[in-house]
Amino acid sequence: MLNIEHLTKTYGEKKAVDDLNLHIAPGEIYGFIGHNGAGKTTTLKSVAGILNYDSGTITIAGTRLDADPIECKKKMAYIPDNPDLYEYMTGIKYLNFIGDVFGIESDVRRERINRYSKEFELYTHLSEPIGSYSHGMKQKLAVISAWIHEPKLILMDEPFVGLDPKAAHILKGMMRELCDKGGAIFFSTHVLEVAEKLCDKVAIIKNGRLIRSGTMESVRGDESLEEVFLDLEAEQ
Repeated sequence: MLNIEHLTKTYGEKKAVDDLNLHIAPGEIYGFIGHNGAGKTTTLKSVAGILNYDSGTITIAGTRLDADPIECKKKMAYIPDNPDLYEYMTGIKYLNFIGDVFGIESDVRRERINRYSKEFELYTHLSEPIGSYSHGMKQKLAVISAWIHEPKLILMDEPFVGLDPKAAHILKGMMRELCDKGGAIFFSTHVLEVAEKLCDKVAIIKNGRLIRSGTMESVRGDESLEEVFLDLEAEQ
């Protein structure tokens, strides 16, 4: 679903991402772990087509991002760590705007909006302007907007920040459901307990370089993910 080959991105003299190789198959929830400034967000934004990168290739469901970025973006959704939504719009207008962008039929769109907004207890707030929403409500709206066109690949940067426990539980279920249907999830997180319980595979990045990746069992071994992460940090 996602192939990253030799991805490199620099900011001046600093290599934010250094020759990164990562492969995510359909059905996988893939966690991306690293300290602040390790290169997680830069990688996600490069895959989403937001940042230009210096070298390497990114392929999404068989389409190269540099060859056909529009086709790639039709197949994916991206949720940043701090969703920047159109605050002058109401929630329903924003979701309909996203539905228009992706060409989702009105009846299909309506069913998905109703389903997810009711699950997240946001349904009664959709007529209100987004500027009046709390951070958690904005995060829920961003999640709904990402799921509205049923993308094959969803990228998320710290998706659980700002969500209450019930909303986080709902999101985890949505992630697994999408992957059970053949989609894939690639998300960064600082909450290692969540990654340990939720992810099929995990990648650990430091200073732009991938230092460990694979199935949760192979990366973790007999230790907890937190112990492995701290050990690798110390070794590096």
